[in-house]
Amino acid sequence: MSTATREETLGFQTEVKQLLHLMIHSLYSNREIFLRELISNGADACDKLRYAALDNDELYEGDSELRIEIEHDSEAGTVTVRDNGVGMNRDEVIENLGTIARSGTAEFLKQLTGEQQKDARLIGQFGVGFYSSFIVADEVTVRTRKAGTSAEEGVEWHSKGEGEFTVADAELARHGTEIVLHLKEDAQEFADDFRLKNLVRKYSDHIEVPVRMPKVESDRDDEGKPIEGTERTVWETVNEATALWVRPKSEISDDEYKAFYKHVAHDFSDPLTWSHNKVEGKLEYTSLLYVPGRAPFDLYERDGARGVKLYVQRVFIMDDAEQFLPLYLRFIKGVLDTRDLSLNVSRELLQQDPQVEKIKSALTKRALDMLKKLAKDKEAYQTFWNTFGSVLKEGPAEDFANREKIAGLLRFSTTHTDSATQDQSLADYVERMKEGQQKIYYIVADGFNAVKNSPHLEIFRKKGIEVLLLSDRIDEWLMSHLTEFDGKSFVDVAKGELDLGEIEGEEEKKAQEETAKAKEDLVKRVKEALGDEVQEVKVTHRLTDSPACVVLPEHEMGFQMRRIMEAAGQKLPEVKPILELNPEHGLVSRLEAAEGEGFGDLARVLLDQAIIAEGGQLDDPAAYVKRLNALLSA
Repeated sequence: MSTATREETLGFQTEVKQLLHLMIHSLYSNREIFLRELISNGADACDKLRYAALDNDELYEGDSELRIEIEHDSEAGTVTVRDNGVGMNRDEVIENLGTIARSGTAEFLKQLTGEQQKDARLIGQFGVGFYSSFIVADEVTVRTRKAGTSAEEGVEWHSKGEGEFTVADAELARHGTEIVLHLKEDAQEFADDFRLKNLVRKYSDHIEVPVRMPKVESDRDDEGKPIEGTERTVWETVNEATALWVRPKSEISDDEYKAFYKHVAHDFSDPLTWSHNKVEGKLEYTSLLYVPGRAPFDLYERDGARGVKLYVQRVFIMDDAEQFLPLYLRFIKGVLDTRDLSLNVSRELLQQDPQVEKIKSALTKRALDMLKKLAKDKEAYQTFWNTFGSVLKEGPAEDFANREKIAGLLRFSTTHTDSATQDQSLADYVERMKEGQQKIYYIVADGFNAVKNSPHLEIFRKKGIEVLLLSDRIDEWLMSHLTEFDGKSFVDVAKGELDLGEIEGEEEKKAQEETAKAKEDLVKRVKEALGDEVQEVKVTHRLTDSPACVVLPEHEMGFQMRRIMEAAGQKLPEVKPILELNPEHGLVSRLEAAEGEGFGDLARVLLDQAIIAEGGQLDDPAAYVKRLNALLSA
């Protein structure tokens, strides 16, 4: 029994109030998950006490049998969930139960719309934890005491889930946490023994900590019949209470794997796939890795949670151990249990331990193999790619050793489909290459329509040569680190000289040389008219419909990357483009016949149009419009 003193009333953080309101209404149809969340939190508290007690077993206070207990009172309409884990002190209660101390919280809440179905999915991405109590309860009381503190240092927290909560000192004989839910009128179904046991088995069978519920037993006579008046209450373990990852794969059902994923990832939806492996030999570890079905809200937050749950010899060490997977695989969730690290390992020590790098290398290969296997299911892999593709594109720059493997997992839009959906692999491209084609061609622009309609594609479309269409912000950076695939080098069609190799016959090449010679005078006049606005002027054979295009030198940073870096405040040296003219186009013929000021104006209009077609911006748009109007009215 507790005695509450020093009571104070505090207001919830604004974000908590918003989340509570939306969650209570949005997750109504999935309200039974409250029990999974509370059991999961209790299991984490027990794991943390077991780890802390490695250095100081007095923290157990003579009670080292870690457990979670669930009771109900159907008359009072309450459900109680308690654990004998690490517990909390007063400051931790206020911090953990009054605020959401996660980066990106405010941004996440902006995405919530009030549309229940959509919000339910978003809230599932965020993870609800303790606050899920208020889906079924209109009043919640928490009593907790941190292991290793005196009985007088207990804390009682109480709230109706509206705008405020109270915190008071309380004398508690046991360490750990007890949560009492006062069920809403329409949630009384949960104050039922059968219902609670089914929920434990449905959602928490895999939890290593025993989840116990009271059971009434009687002594029995020789015939096995209950003897009246001998009834007593015993605690029955309801869940399997064995770490799922140590069980043989053949004994684990898909439903159990999915339920365990929801526990480790704090996600509502099923994973796309998983990989469960036990390794023995030079390294000894068991890993269970999952690919989520959707992205967490903080996927692009640099300090967002990532990594696996780390255990050493089945003793929990830490959540989010990011040292075991590279950053481009930060979406992977799961568990690593190893014998190769010491029990007192810390994040700092992990960075210096040579075994960590070996395990990281092995887990990275395992994760990439898992994705390769998933890619055989085209629909499932497309779901993965739409969600995490831009993260995987970080791989070639970060992981040189696995560049070829990662390249095989990449998906692109191409001129083969002309669709914005990125669903074509490099292997698909190579298989479709024309006879004599030695290179993989690509083009980068700021948006799909800009890249699909680029003048640089005209000769490729005419000859039926496929080109990768790249329009994600990361794409140019990706291609600067992806130099070849299957022995074929990559070529940016908007940079340097256009060389189609054996695809062009000798006659074509000879005709191009003759045209260039015939237009030498025009090229010279245009260069003089444009002065230092361009690096060079030449005739081109890469255009069929457009009069001109701008090209960058082969090893120069592309327009897209320049714009991104300049937007980030980077000062870059100015690069003058190369203007290429289509000698077969009517406007170029008109240019050739022009004289004086009209020649200079038309040359500048062609240059400005080429820059616009490339997705670039003009230094003086008004001057362009004036020149164009003058030419149109002439």
